[in-house]
Amino acid sequence: MTPPVRVLVCDDHPIVRSGLIGLLEQEPRLEVVGQAGTSAECLRWVNEIVTTGGGVDVVLMDLNLGEGPDGIHATRELTKRGVPVLVVTTFDSEADILDALEAGARGYVLKDVPTDTLVAAVLDAAAGRTVLSPEVQQRLVERTMRPSTTVSSREIEILQQVATGAGNREIAKALFISESTVKTHLAHLFGKLGVDNRTALVARARERRLIR
Repeated sequence: MTPPVRVLVCDDHPIVRSGLIGLLEQEPRLEVVGQAGTSAECLRWVNEIVTTGGGVDVVLMDLNLGEGPDGIHATRELTKRGVPVLVVTTFDSEADILDALEAGARGYVLKDVPTDTLVAAVLDAAAGRTVLSPEVQQRLVERTMRPSTTVSSREIEILQQVATGAGNREIAKALFISESTVKTHLAHLFGKLGVDNRTALVARARERRLIR
């Protein structure tokens, strides 16, 4: 008999975490071996399980983990250790999707997917297959269909900084680039998004779900 897939659930909301665990525990092909509410706690859990001779086949990871490092950080660290990560979140912005996939996430699904879809996603991620919910797939398809206006990951980082109200000097310092480079990226962004000021730039970026 094939052993169940060993799952660790990381989500900072106790009620949501309990709900996910309850759903997963109804599936005999899955076994929940741990839970965590922060990035640091998740990494400690994985280390402890591995140290005691066990293992984790896939980690279900939320992106917003409250205080401390976010789910992207945890995903990157787990990927380095060879632990598959399936992002399960409410966030569907292009920035979040790209950040998670670049960090090494095996898949990305939204929390409102049906239970059987979530179970299938966990099994696929544990088996090494890429898993994307329909909404996420559509977002990525839309990105490839507008090559002339595709926003790069660096430009998304700058958009996120602009959305906080940061000036060019602050952005340059935060991203370790020159102010002239920031100005160049902003000029490209104004053209790509068809706006002529920062307020409109942020509004258009949120409209297109490039940032939260």
